[in-house]
Amino acid sequence: MIQTTIEKITYQGWQDCYRVSNGLIEFIATSQVGPRIVHMSIQGGRNLFHVYPDTAGQVSGEIWNIFGGHRLWHSPEEKVRTYEMDNCPIEVEEITNGLFLGQPVEPLSRVRKMMEISMQPSRAQVHVVHRLKNQGVWPVEMAAWALSVMEQGGFAILPLPMRFHPDYLLPNRSLTLWPYTDLRDDRLLLGKDFVLMRQLEGRDPCKIGVLCDEEWAAYYLKPYLLVKRFSFVPGGRYPDFGSSVEAFTNTDMLELETLSPLQVVTPGSELVHEERWDLYDNVELDFSEESVRAVVLPLVR
Repeated sequence: MIQTTIEKITYQGWQDCYRVSNGLIEFIATSQVGPRIVHMSIQGGRNLFHVYPDTAGQVSGEIWNIFGGHRLWHSPEEKVRTYEMDNCPIEVEEITNGLFLGQPVEPLSRVRKMMEISMQPSRAQVHVVHRLKNQGVWPVEMAAWALSVMEQGGFAILPLPMRFHPDYLLPNRSLTLWPYTDLRDDRLLLGKDFVLMRQLEGRDPCKIGVLCDEEWAAYYLKPYLLVKRFSFVPGGRYPDFGSSVEAFTNTDMLELETLSPLQVVTPGSELVHEERWDLYDNVELDFSEESVRAVVLPLVR
């Protein structure tokens, strides 16, 4: 029977990182900054997360750095509270088949960010529980915002809500655009059932959000497919004009982001948002709806 192993390693300059593996897949989390997962791959394979080489291994400092990998924020985005530092040592505890990561309380927002990351011993799946705890003295309205910085050269898949019978007269889809988004951008494919966004070097930023009730989104980096599964709350008040999934890309990477509904979190309470990552190998996929429909849908359903 396959056993999950946990070992302490140095990774891209960060000391005291934790590598968790079940023989099929592996992830690596930092302890010197975070909470952050900086590596996710098939066992011994290519990292699906992008790590910025110029800041890899750095700690402390006076400015916020993206670093790369998977992180937790709280939405809506705001210059002061969103970009509080996450470049100091964190609490790490080994749990069953994984890790607990806990950041010190943010000094301005008084929110504590935590992750519990575990993997199935015999499956290529990782379960990530994101927690935002209000440790201040007043209620805070926020949404959990889980952001994965994906490696260059792939494309994101954002499912749209299922189409209904032609007699259904009300709209059931929304598309959120940022000021720098151009719908003529050839990195975007706006289809009948999916929005696709690909990452290309040397290009300006582009971002798009959708209300996704299909409870999954994905990133394809040949030959790997990472599927993020999450819960959708019907009637939930999602941030950014009703976006439960967002994709952002620039010359360096593509971010695949899921969000919870907005919630007023009282002092001492916490907000929980879960993702399950399924990782597939040897996947052949084209940048087209037809290919996604034929290859990806049988995997996610």
